[in-house]
Amino acid sequence: MQFEELKMWNEAQDLYNSLDDIFSQDSFRNYFFRDQLLRAALSISNNIAEWFERETNNELRRFLYIAKWSCGEVRSMLYLAYKRQYIVKNDFEKFVDICKHISIMMYKYIEKL
Repeated sequence: MQFEELKMWNEAQDLYNSLDDIFSQDSFRNYFFRDQLLRAALSISNNIAEWFERETNNELRRFLYIAKWSCGEVRSMLYLAYKRQYIVKNDFEKFVDICKHISIMMYKYIEKL
């Protein structure tokens, strides 16, 4: 199996792409916020991929935790985005649910280790 086959990696990639579609529109001007959000979202799938290439369980756990923490950072920023009216309620709820789902998948892998 390769990391590209992992559901959590694919969902993290989709999350990044969806957030990029919304926050990279010309009308969105808070570049610092956008860049931080997108960096955190990209970190999720990148750390999952890096985790998958590691050899020891301690290394595996470490990178999955980093990916999980990045997922939490994205969720935190989504709350700010909603409060600042950068995104509508429907998108906010959808993205928070996706982040929670990805976090649960990562936690289950961590438990297996």
